[in-house]
Amino acid sequence: MGKGDFLGEFEQVVLLAVAHLKGDGYGMTVRKEIARRTGREVTIGSVYATLSRLEEKGLASSREGEPTPTRGGRARKHFQIEPAGARALQASRGMLDAMWDGAPVEAPERS
Repeated sequence: MGKGDFLGEFEQVVLLAVAHLKGDGYGMTVRKEIARRTGREVTIGSVYATLSRLEEKGLASSREGEPTPTRGGRARKHFQIEPAGARALQASRGMLDAMWDGAPVEAPERS
């Protein structure tokens, strides 16, 4: 794979959250899934920007849900992972596994 073919860390996190939500994820549920699984609070704006970028790359897709009265008649945009997204996640994981394999990473002792 060439430069730019691997997903960035946050792209991986967002795409994995979408995968966990099995096609029912929308911006806020993706944000909550990330917080629940990582303990990391992220802004809704960063989630939506990343979802948009993943959709542009063909790694995720979206569909409009039914309009709801609680949203003033607006519909939620639900996201799902695409086969290309699953392949990109697997490639990124494989690259990281290869880099970790045998790496002498230990915490230095402090005196």
